[in-house]
Amino acid sequence: MSLLLHTGSMATTKEAEPSIERSLSLTFMGDWGQANFHRICSWLTQEFCDRAGPRSRVGIYNMRGGGMEALEQVYSGEAHLSIATPVALLPAALTGKGLFAPLGPMPSLRALAALPQRDRMMLAIHPRFGIHSYADLHRVKPALRIATSSDDGTNFIGYVAMRLLEAHGITKEVLESWGGSFVLTTRPEQAIENMRVGNADAVLQEAIMTPWWRQLMEEHKLVPIPAETDALARLTSEHGWQPASIRAGFWDSEFNKEDIPALDFSDFMVLVRDDMPDDIAYLLTWCLVEQRAAIEVQYKHMDPERSPLSYPLEPAKMAKPSIPLHPAAERYYKEHGHLA
Repeated sequence: MSLLLHTGSMATTKEAEPSIERSLSLTFMGDWGQANFHRICSWLTQEFCDRAGPRSRVGIYNMRGGGMEALEQVYSGEAHLSIATPVALLPAALTGKGLFAPLGPMPSLRALAALPQRDRMMLAIHPRFGIHSYADLHRVKPALRIATSSDDGTNFIGYVAMRLLEAHGITKEVLESWGGSFVLTTRPEQAIENMRVGNADAVLQEAIMTPWWRQLMEEHKLVPIPAETDALARLTSEHGWQPASIRAGFWDSEFNKEDIPALDFSDFMVLVRDDMPDDIAYLLTWCLVEQRAAIEVQYKHMDPERSPLSYPLEPAKMAKPSIPLHPAAERYYKEHGHLA
């Protein structure tokens, strides 16, 4: 895929504001169409094209699966930029480990920024089962229908969800031996909806800041199942994933009087390839940081901890993704004092 439509060079239209004289045609990979990656891509498209040649344009493509195609298409050159979450999962893409083993290493992936999103993955169960812990699950062995995302080799949510259950001694075979089953979909809201309408007895998902989760916890009175310390330690040791918690009182629920141990599922990563031309990567990074107020304002009607993009965006944190920065992005952060 060609990046260039016309020849030209980097220019500066005013102090500290870069631009590109030539016109460019880029392809971004967003999300399924209605979530936050598309919104972020749209914001970045406008800011970038305002500072690029007059015929510049960006196509924002949707994904159909669970996130893998966003990395594949950047790595293969079909797309120039994508967004992925959680950031803790992404170092394995460079080495081809874990979820990424079937594809092999993608060592040329680089980051432009990490964008804050405070998220957790948690299991919650209908109160009629009287289950309050993973120990209870193993003792009672209930025939639960658990709504979650598919662990199909493409879905980041499903992959992490199944590893979380396995760390607690619950595999597909164990669940089926209890008479239970998984109710599998792709997106978070699909799993939440299966729980809401009674197609499932439990839900294992991320996106805890959403109104969907709040409705389940406060109106349907779901019981959160605290992740066990040993299980979280195993996930850290084997995958590098970190323990986290949902603060006491996050939901108006009798089961949220104390912090709820959970698995961290935080932050978005803006990804490109290491051979993206420096002037393009630099301008994109400049837009992400210097024009961040234009995306923050789109979320400020929500409290920061309930926003699917946390704010304020802090440049020093944006400069520290979980995989190496593109050299031009690193140069931007250093020049502006955000990275030593």
